[in-house]
Amino acid sequence: QITENDIKFLETKIDEINSKLPPIKAFILPGGSSVVSACHISRTICRRAERKIVSLENNKTNSIVAKYLNRLSDYLFTLGRKLSKDFNVNEIEWKA
Repeated sequence: QITENDIKFLETKIDEINSKLPPIKAFILPGGSSVVSACHISRTICRRAERKIVSLENNKTNSIVAKYLNRLSDYLFTLGRKLSKDFNVNEIEWKA
């Protein structure tokens, strides 16, 4: 069963990783390496699951499962950024 502690754990990990990364100045496109791409694909699957959970629960956004999936998605995005840095892969910024 998912608890608030699970959500706090992810938030702590996100903060730890973000503290070692430069701030985001633009929208980042997925890619750069297969490992980073896997993080982004996993992130989009989490977002899809989050939307499905919310729709199944009649748009109740206080669901602990939806909150967890939201934080997990953010964690995977942050992990992708960390792996880009670790593997010296330049983040791809979106340009209008």
